[in-house]
Amino acid sequence: MQLAAINIYPVKGARGIPLASAALEPRGLAGDRRWMLVDPNGRFISQREFPRLALLGVAQTETGLRLSMGGEAVDVAMPGPGAPAIAATVWGSAVPLREAAEAAEWLSARLGSAVRLGHQPEEAHRAADPAWAEGAEVSLADAFPLLVASPSSLAALEEEAGMAFGMNRFRPNLVIEGAPAWAEDGWARLRVGPVELALVKPCTRCTVTTVDQARGEVAGDEPLATLRRIRMSDDRRLAGVLFGWNAIPHGLGTLRVGDPVEILETRAGWPLRTRPAPGAAAAAGRA
Repeated sequence: MQLAAINIYPVKGARGIPLASAALEPRGLAGDRRWMLVDPNGRFISQREFPRLALLGVAQTETGLRLSMGGEAVDVAMPGPGAPAIAATVWGSAVPLREAAEAAEWLSARLGSAVRLGHQPEEAHRAADPAWAEGAEVSLADAFPLLVASPSSLAALEEEAGMAFGMNRFRPNLVIEGAPAWAEDGWARLRVGPVELALVKPCTRCTVTTVDQARGEVAGDEPLATLRRIRMSDDRRLAGVLFGWNAIPHGLGTLRVGDPVEILETRAGWPLRTRPAPGAAAAAGRA
């Protein structure tokens, strides 16, 4: 197996950036989800509420970010210690941000709603979900430093659904190829290049996966409809449909596309509750 792709998402909810290599830090890949849009109350916003965020392009610059949408762009400087503070929340978790005030008007006009852009400074620590990763920290991602996915599993899901979605609907950090579909359910610990990762929890998926990332619009109920049929968790600790695995790093280092991936520890898998395909019961009755 090998590392097939590395992606970071500097602004939570906006477009990702594919990289050939990336430094792995305790809270995830360097530059990943360190910026975030919030509403006037400081609550984070995402493609759940604003599918158009999929159209927000992001490029890293020497001084901060360049944001682009609809053929227009704006440069945003990294806010320093004297910048306005934002008391932000991510799923009820409080995290102080420094505001990039020059971006608010530009972003609000393009999203059609009042938003602010903030950056998580180095000293703003946030704990990962302690139920699954006690002692780990995370950036502005939902709950974990890394998301790992498999192109074989994506291909199996697309075949089952009878349509293509593309991996960008699932927004993984690391894409690992060379294993059968859904093999990742049995991975407990991996070595990816020089770094060990613990896969601590399967990732429950939400309506973001239904957003067409090229159009910034909800495109229907897929892939959630198919995931409800073939990838519904049957473990009482975790409800919902599953695709990909949340991971935490053990150690630091630089990851590179093409790095070998070694399975260090396995698990029995994850219990799933499956449902018959549409029309299967009727077909069985006619047999």
